[in-house]
Amino acid sequence: MTGPGGADPVGEAPELFVDAWDPGYGASFEAVPGGPATPSRQQVDAEVELPAVDWRAIDVRPGVRAPDVVLLVDGVRRIDASVWTAEADGASFPGVAASYAAGVVRCDLERGAARLAGTQVRRGLFTASPSAREVRAGTVRYPVHRVGGTGELNKLQAAVQGPLTALEVEVSGAARVDGDLLVVDGPLRSRRQLPRTLGYVKTQHSQYLDARLTAVVTGLRAGQRSPVFRLVTAWGGYSWYLRLPVSGGAPWAGIVRVECSAELAESEAFALADLSLVTLPRFASTPYKDPRAPQNLVPIAGLERRLRALLGDARLLHRALTAAARGRGPRV
Repeated sequence: MTGPGGADPVGEAPELFVDAWDPGYGASFEAVPGGPATPSRQQVDAEVELPAVDWRAIDVRPGVRAPDVVLLVDGVRRIDASVWTAEADGASFPGVAASYAAGVVRCDLERGAARLAGTQVRRGLFTASPSAREVRAGTVRYPVHRVGGTGELNKLQAAVQGPLTALEVEVSGAARVDGDLLVVDGPLRSRRQLPRTLGYVKTQHSQYLDARLTAVVTGLRAGQRSPVFRLVTAWGGYSWYLRLPVSGGAPWAGIVRVECSAELAESEAFALADLSLVTLPRFASTPYKDPRAPQNLVPIAGLERRLRALLGDARLLHRALTAAARGRGPRV
């Protein structure tokens, strides 16, 4: 994928057409979605911290205290418009004009204070068109991010994740201090190189453990965690489950999966698991404040609202993109 700083291809810019559908309803060329989630096929080493036969709930260990500073980082993305290009040779490519933002909340646990430590907003036109140019919609710019293949809709939307992840790394790096703990909302993915960093997965789509070990997870009480296990894949790492404070009794209520880098020593992973158990529950949300309680952490919920506001008015941007396309606006 060529980023916005790459050289423009030689040739005339194609015509650009904005899909009339509101992006909130998908697009008129939307591909058929995939099937439901299936059990994970990833190889799992469950005997990292305890032998599988000895798996049990782990309580907060004596002497473990939360760090003085916790940074929580999150990103949001939105499709502002679905578009089509009309190439000079008669071909046509779909695309999406997207806005995305990342931010970090600095929680000073020693002082009991939290503040927004940094935000960044970016936009882009994601398409497989070989000749697409940057779109200017009024004062807003959508640099081209070229994707491979024919540009199926699901690939275009997924392509936004790479630049968004890079933006999250940028904003969190600028806010870090010695001894802090960084919590990333979602899997670590390409952020595994960041020191003292946890990936926080609040929605469980895959089942990694066998039935007996899963029973240990669903049997956790609030404030307990599972033993650390390891996902043996290229994107794998150390992982564990913990249960946040929750009033409901459903088996997976309040359960989150936490992960850290596979490059750490086992003892470092165990220490981070213990640290997560005394840190994350204090940020748990409550049902009367958040329908995704308790998994949607309070600082993350506030950060999401702020970032979505920074993206701007979706309706105005859609109108501006439509006007830019009608006025041959995609030219640099």
